[in-house]
Amino acid sequence: MNVSKVVKLVNTNRQAVTPMAPSRKASLAGGVLYLLTFVSMPIGFLYSAILSDPNYIVGPGTDAAVIIGGILEIIVALACIGTAVALYPVLKKQNEGVALGFIGSRVLEASTIFADVVCLLAVVTLRRAGVGTDALITGKTLVVLYGLFRLGQNLMPAVNDLLLGSLLYQSRLVPRILPLLGIIGAPLLIANTIVVMFGITSGPLYLLTGIGVLPIALFEFSLGVWLTVKGFNPSAIASLSAKTATSELVSAA
Repeated sequence: MNVSKVVKLVNTNRQAVTPMAPSRKASLAGGVLYLLTFVSMPIGFLYSAILSDPNYIVGPGTDAAVIIGGILEIIVALACIGTAVALYPVLKKQNEGVALGFIGSRVLEASTIFADVVCLLAVVTLRRAGVGTDALITGKTLVVLYGLFRLGQNLMPAVNDLLLGSLLYQSRLVPRILPLLGIIGAPLLIANTIVVMFGITSGPLYLLTGIGVLPIALFEFSLGVWLTVKGFNPSAIASLSAKTATSELVSAA
C-alpha cells in the first residue's frame, strides 16, 4: 500500500476517535438535562384528582396518576441539580462565586420539589392504609403544604435564571438573546410569587406578573435545545480559557 495512503488512513482513524472536548461534553450534558426538566409538564393533569377532591384520602379509585406524577417530579429534581453541576466547569471560568450560587439555588429548587412529592405521596400512603374519615384534616393539610412548597418552585427558577442568565450574557457562551429572556422574565416571576403570597390569584396584577413564566420557560427550553445541538460558542470558550490562564499566572506571581 502507498505510504501516503497509510498516513492518510491513520490520520482519518485518529480523527474518528478524537475525544469530545470537555466544554462540548458539558454543554451536551447540560442541554439534555435542561430538556429533561420539562418531563413534569403533565403533572397538572396527573395531580388533578388529588388537588381538586378534598375527600381524596378516603375516596375510591387508583393512585397511579399521582405516583407517576411523583416519579416525573423526582426526575426533574435530579435533572435540576444535574444542569448546574454539568455546566459548572465552564461557568466558573466566568465567575466562580456566581456559578456556585447557581448550584446552590438549583439544589434548593430540587429540595422544594422533593418536599412536594413527599406531601402528595404521604396522602397516597394514608389512603392505602385505609385511615378513614379521621384523616381528612391531615389529607387537606398535606395538600395545602404541597401548595406552599409550589411557591418555592415558582420563585427558585427566577433566581436560577438571574444567576445563569448573567453568566451566559457576560460570557457570550450562547447567543445573548437566550439569557436575555431569562433576565427579563425573572423579576416578573419573583413579583408573581410575592403577589400569590398575598393571596392574589386572579386579576390584572396576577396576570401581568404571571407573564414572566413565558420568557423563563422559553429561555430554559431554547437553552436546552441550543446546548444539545450547537454547544457553547468556541470563541467564548477560548476567551474564558485565556482569562483563566491569565488569572492563574497572576496568582502564581
